[in-house]
Amino acid sequence: MPFQIVRNDITKMHVDVIVNTANPMPRYGAGIDSAVYEAAGKDKLLAKRHGIGPIEPGTSVITDGYNLPAKFIIHTVGTAWQGGKAGEEDIIRSCYRSVFDVAVNNNIVSLAIPLLASGSYGFPKGIALRIALSEIEAFMSESDMDVYLVVFDEKSVSLSSELYGDIDEYINDNYVEEKNQEEYPDSYGRNERVRRGTEYVAGGFASAVSSVPGFFKANKTEKRKRKEAELFEESAEDLEELSSLDMCLSAPQLDEERSLEDVVKNLDKTFMELVFSFADAKGLTDVEVQKKANLDRKAFSKLKCGTTKNPSKSTALALAVALELDLDDTQDLLSRAGLALSPCSKQDVIVQYFIEKEAYDIYEINVALFEHGEQLLGTQAS
Repeated sequence: MPFQIVRNDITKMHVDVIVNTANPMPRYGAGIDSAVYEAAGKDKLLAKRHGIGPIEPGTSVITDGYNLPAKFIIHTVGTAWQGGKAGEEDIIRSCYRSVFDVAVNNNIVSLAIPLLASGSYGFPKGIALRIALSEIEAFMSESDMDVYLVVFDEKSVSLSSELYGDIDEYINDNYVEEKNQEEYPDSYGRNERVRRGTEYVAGGFASAVSSVPGFFKANKTEKRKRKEAELFEESAEDLEELSSLDMCLSAPQLDEERSLEDVVKNLDKTFMELVFSFADAKGLTDVEVQKKANLDRKAFSKLKCGTTKNPSKSTALALAVALELDLDDTQDLLSRAGLALSPCSKQDVIVQYFIEKEAYDIYEINVALFEHGEQLLGTQAS
């Protein structure tokens, strides 16, 4: 899982190495530094730090993890925020780069890092997170290391409104679940069941059914046949009702600028065939698509080879973002997996917001998803 954002106590992370925001002198301070020393065993760790001596700002050193679940600790030293006029950002960027250099030199496979400089150093959270995302993304473009950005509280990642001030307003305007629940409380429970259980009906019931070998064939038991027929009949009735309530399931619309020839030539393509068709058109290699989609090589290989037949919604959206598809092409791609964008899914609404903005940085999108409690795009959703 190449990059994830998690809310956790970093001293409890089961990874090869955790990163500590260290004191430049061989002593420990407050915050994460103090927590790391306490959890690792302060006597042994402090003795080791005395042996290392002072650490220059923007540089990093590695020690054993001692009593931690992590095998090692990388100690990096930042600097205090001084209004942005004293080269503070450059020093924090150097911290990230030196951490990654030390990790690579020590054959680290998985690394957990806090949001550097956002605590006692006083960096504005937005600036600290922008630095983190850009440096992690640059590193991940060349590495297959698993990197976890660990935050302790919700305020640590309240960046979406700073990146895009109108995202909350957009969600409020386009996310219909809460509106339907308020306006149609009696029917909401039924509609919610339909949304969760029959998404494949609106996303292309025929394609979803055809992807299941032997579906509705004689080798199925009569009981199974009856249940499937009942589900389809009930779903059709419920979907008709939902259409009168500003339906949660939306069908892809054809862009007037897309030629009939462009549409027809892609009709017989599978999900991954269409992915590679878009990639070829945009001059992207398989590795570039994999990296931009925040997928590890194994997960991408399974999709490419057909081992994974139908991707999850989050994986499909990750690939749409990686390919920088517009909404029409995104809907087209999703339909090949029996999926569709839905205004009843907050995840879908958030991703749609970024697509409309032509903002295809999957790291920033995942920050917004994380902040709103939604599943991130990429490997962990496969």
